[in-house]
Amino acid sequence: MSFPQFAFNNVRRNARAYIAYFLSSSFMVMVFFAYSVFIYHPGIASQDMGPMAVTSMQVAAYIVYVFAFFFVLYSIGTFLKSRNLEFGILTILGARPNQINRLIFLENMLIGIVAIVTGIAGGMLLSKLFLLLSTRTIGIEDLPFYWPVQAMRVTSLSFVSLFLFISIFTLLLIRNNKVLDLLQGNVKPKKQPKASVLLSLIGVVLLIIGFYALRIELSPSAIISAAIAGITGTYLFYSQLSVVFIRLLKRSRRSTWRGTRLLWTSEMSYKLRDNSRMLFMITVVTALASMGAGYVLSIIQAGREEYNGKPFAITQTYYRTTSADPDRSKIHQELKAAGVEYTEKRTDLLSASVQDEGGRENGLYLIGLAQYNELAPLAGLPVVTRLGSNEVVLLASPEVEKNDYIRDQMVTLAEQPAVSLYVKESVTTESIGFISSFAPVLIVPEKWMEVVRVARSAEEGKEVRPYISYHYKVPAWDTGSLPSIDSQENIVGTELRQWNTGMEGESDEVFDLTSRAANYWLLKQSTAMLSFVSVFVALIFSVASASFLYFKLHSDLAADIRMYRALSKIGLSTSEMSASATKQIAILFYIPIVVAAVQSLVVISPILETGIMNVLKPVLITFAGYLILQSVFFIIVKSRYIRSLKKMMV
Repeated sequence: MSFPQFAFNNVRRNARAYIAYFLSSSFMVMVFFAYSVFIYHPGIASQDMGPMAVTSMQVAAYIVYVFAFFFVLYSIGTFLKSRNLEFGILTILGARPNQINRLIFLENMLIGIVAIVTGIAGGMLLSKLFLLLSTRTIGIEDLPFYWPVQAMRVTSLSFVSLFLFISIFTLLLIRNNKVLDLLQGNVKPKKQPKASVLLSLIGVVLLIIGFYALRIELSPSAIISAAIAGITGTYLFYSQLSVVFIRLLKRSRRSTWRGTRLLWTSEMSYKLRDNSRMLFMITVVTALASMGAGYVLSIIQAGREEYNGKPFAITQTYYRTTSADPDRSKIHQELKAAGVEYTEKRTDLLSASVQDEGGRENGLYLIGLAQYNELAPLAGLPVVTRLGSNEVVLLASPEVEKNDYIRDQMVTLAEQPAVSLYVKESVTTESIGFISSFAPVLIVPEKWMEVVRVARSAEEGKEVRPYISYHYKVPAWDTGSLPSIDSQENIVGTELRQWNTGMEGESDEVFDLTSRAANYWLLKQSTAMLSFVSVFVALIFSVASASFLYFKLHSDLAADIRMYRALSKIGLSTSEMSASATKQIAILFYIPIVVAAVQSLVVISPILETGIMNVLKPVLITFAGYLILQSVFFIIVKSRYIRSLKKMMV
């Protein structure tokens, strides 16, 4: 038997241990290859969204590759530790260290090459479906199937390099092991798990710091501090705090010394301590993947709400113009060509500011009473019947802190501090409709528009003019549902938006045109790409997590079989064994998800308090999906594991 045949037989005999690792590696190769098929597609460059889509796919491919590197590195390191006894026997039989190294290298490369071949083959079978799904999700024209030579070349070279590097690197892991240590292998009795009181306290302190860092101030430095403290604290939670917790639990006879509780709690102290690094990695990856997916889903939801909250289909705003009646012929031309009836309304908004008690200036917009009342019925806002000469009405969204503007029912503009205006009414509305910012609007008598304009002009030393906006209400497009990509509103809006982009720098006037349908679809396509990419990346994380757990359980199977067989001889029934083993496996599978969910809720709670974005529901949906997927893996792994134990019960 040649040396390569010997290596092949070793892999074949350890197939049950290698299967999860092999399938996970093959799945990663397949996803990487599918992304490459999209990236190198010859028709992608001609698509409007093509460059952005390619960039998203490239980022996803890099994430998959980096994760695959650490996954393979960790898996191989764990495999080698589980085979110490085998290497020790080979050493006694006369195998030299370089021969064992060569054996390990050949085995790793054999699995890697088979994973690459099967991954690319699987990717080829699914590439047509992947292209169809990706184009439909992103909303671009269908990409036909092609022979992806470049994608095959890039995938093969990337993963051959990965397996080659890791196979050489891991040889260093067993270089200094003594024969006696190798022979003892996994049979060597495990030491009682110990935890450091100091490290446990540091873990608690770090978790508290991570919790409060986000509540003091939501800034980049606070987020980084919270991330470092939270991640370090999570590691100490698994490696130290979990051991302390189980030790305290075991001291309680009333709760622990009943049925098989003492059995599985005692075993859990070993399993949690031994698998602390793996559980830590799964927790961090799960939390990051779920928060990322939840954030993308929340953006999609915000896009829907923004579209539904906009009463006007098209708005054109002139920030700088010398004309009192700017040209809108392009908009009129497109709307007439579409054959729809529309209403055009003009607003003149003047920016101003109010000083709060702390001396900070808060911006707002002024609009004349008559102009507002013309616009209000179309925007779904209340009409203001009458205002005194120094009376105003404040219009603000719920996010605005009105006390920053109103003091003792009065508003004092920084441009005219000598006179305070009486706030006749303060209206809170979900959407102001005719402005795109969060700044409130002050409805004032017409004379105050001119007073503030003159004051600002004198202060700035140049003539200040209001921003002129034209709003277009198209009843035929207000269907109450979201527009499709080929709807007339989106087609006209996209045409006008492209025209607006082409006019930049071509005129002395500075203006901007927005279409609610075009904006909605631009956001939807951008987030759809992220969603599509996130689903596959999260799927890889989930599959890899299950692979880690499967292998660790398989590594401990021989020791568990010896333990349960001995216990069965003194009366442990098969059902008690099954219940004990199920609880241990369930804790290993679900505790990272529970901890990750708690961490995610802690991180997003400051965002929820701001009211800027509702990410709670999307994050919970993401965790529910993750939970379902992990439950499927749990059922499969548990059934195989317990079936193996049952065979050895007396």
